[in-house]
Amino acid sequence: MDHSRESEMGTTRRKFSREFKVEAVRMVTEGRQSIAETARELGVNPNLLGRWKKQANENGTGAFPGKGRLGPLEEEVRRLQRDLKRVRQERDFLKKATVFFARESK
Repeated sequence: MDHSRESEMGTTRRKFSREFKVEAVRMVTEGRQSIAETARELGVNPNLLGRWKKQANENGTGAFPGKGRLGPLEEEVRRLQRDLKRVRQERDFLKKATVFFARESK
């Protein structure tokens, strides 16, 4: 199971591979141990393992996309936010153009 450490600004943060997370969640869901027991066995924080389990339940095979990739819902939210920003800019431009042409026609 691959997990590495990365240092940023003096703190050490462990990174876990998608496979590690999937296997950890499988151990909790299919095993007879609690999240706390499994977390202790794997050397991870129980809250983190609980979060992984929740992500797996909510996103199924789309859970843990990794390497900065977003899940399908987050990707859709980003796309909609970009579209909304563009539409607002177009609206603001049209408002200004309307005022400009209204002055010109007088």
